[in-house]
Order: sequence, then structure tokens, then C-alpha cells
Amino acid sequence: MTVSDSPEDLLALALRIAKEAGDMLMKRPETFDISVKSTAIDFATQMDLASEKHIVSALLAARPNDGIIGEEGASRPSTSGITWVIDPVDGTVNYLYAVPGWNVSIGAKDESGRLVGVVHAPTVNSTWSAIRGKGAWFNGAPITCNDPISLDRALIGTGFAYDVSDRVEQGRILASLLPQIRDLRRMGSAAVDLCYVAMGTFDGYYELGLKEWDAAAGALIAQEAGAIVSVTEGDVTICAGPTLHPQLARAVAPVAR
Repeated sequence: MTVSDSPEDLLALALRIAKEAGDMLMKRPETFDISVKSTAIDFATQMDLASEKHIVSALLAARPNDGIIGEEGASRPSTSGITWVIDPVDGTVNYLYAVPGWNVSIGAKDESGRLVGVVHAPTVNSTWSAIRGKGAWFNGAPITCNDPISLDRALIGTGFAYDVSDRVEQGRILASLLPQIRDLRRMGSAAVDLCYVAMGTFDGYYELGLKEWDAAAGALIAQEAGAIVSVTEGDVTICAGPTLHPQLARAVAPVAR
């Protein structure tokens, strides 16, 4: 059955498929096949590939004219005006090591930008979702970010790149920022970090070098919860409430350049 273009129907489709993929991923294999991507520490498992295959097949069964952008290589142009941006396992290292918090991230965009987003993390019983202009939800309940928060009272999330040269720069940012904030957390998933800002679990988040699929759903969820999401010239994504955002941007920008 073809799903309509209404944002509510698109969100319902994304929710259903994300949960199906999550159920599949919860059945962990006894052994993993590792495929190296950009570097030795940037890899995919057979489950990343299986999850993306399921998501793409299910989306196109419901909406055969939509476009696809997938982390693991799925790509096709849209003739409907809707393109799905998929991270089939966001937090693959967490998944490989059985660390909670990995998730399935599915976003849809149109000519105006991000339209709907779903982040489903079955190991922590958490599903975040949003529709552009209509709000954000955690397990079905409305959420808002923390505001106002000052930098010296802020709990900040971050992540680290797979490129070792980028990690040197990230270390500089971290060393500069740590004395200025309450504390810092590293969860291993950009999508969950963004959603944690959306629901007030984190006050802010920053990370160098995110890809489109990393933020497709989580950034919309954070924005719909009242956070500001921006990307600096140094390719640092910054997400925080209106009061904290400019303070966090100033704190990382001098090091990021």
C-alpha cells in the first residue's frame, strides 16, 4: 500500500520501519563480519548492511518514487520530492561491543529541508521523533530542551571521528572546553546525543565532521524541541538551547579554526 505525502503518514512509516530494523538488530549474531570503510576504525558489520537493506526495501515498498541516501551505500534519486536519509546502525562500535545506545536513524527531507525524523534505540527503550513545525516526542510524549543554561553549568555531549587526524583537533577542542563546563559525556552515537539535547538529558552537544545521515533525524528532533543546531566553518556541529548555543559556539570555535 502506498503511503501518502502527509508528514504524519511519513512519520508513521519511519517509526514502523525503524522498530522493525531495531527488532532485527536485537538478535545479535554469534560472530561479526567486519567491512572496513574509510579507516581501520571505521567499519560496518553484516548487521549494518542487513538493517539498511531492510529499511530501503520497506520504504520503497510503501513509496516507490522516493529517493534514498544510506550510510552503507544505498542511493537513488527522488522523483516524488521526498528523500530518505538512513543510518541503519548509528553507533556501530557500541553495537559490536554490546554497549547500549546504538540506534536506527531514519529521516525524510523535501525541498525545504528536514521534514520528519525517527531515532529508535531499543537497548534503552527509547524512540524519539519529530515533524517539522509540529514538535518533537520521546516515546510519544512531547519534549523540550533545557533553557536557559549557562556554559559553566552545562552537561555537554560529544563524539570522536574515525579519522585519526581529526581526533587530534578534537583533543584540542576538548582540552579547551573541559575547564569551562559542568562535565562531558561520550555516548557513542551522534543521533542519541542530539536527542538527549532535545529532551534535556544533555544541555548541549558538539562534534566535528558529522555526515548527513548522522544528523538527518536527530537534528530535526533537537530543533523541534527548541534547540539551535548549526555547523561552523570548521565543520563542528553545535546543538544547544538558545541561551547556551552561542556560548558553546564561542567555546569551541577558536580551537576548531
